Amino acid sequence: MQQRRHGTTPPDKGNAREERLKAALKVNMARRKAQARARAEQKVAKGDETSVDDTGKE
Repeated sequence: MQQRRHGTTPPDKGNAREERLKAALKVNMARRKAQARARAEQKVAKGDETSVDDTGKE
């Protein structure tokens, strides 16, 4: 049997999930941007300024 506390409202589970997902997305995007910057810096350091896609074509 559950006891209810009078005068309190239950937490909004949907909103908490949305906030958690929003925070996770923000962290993921920051990590991806940092990886892209690091790759760009490595490319410039090697002197490879040509853009090559996955097929090997410029």
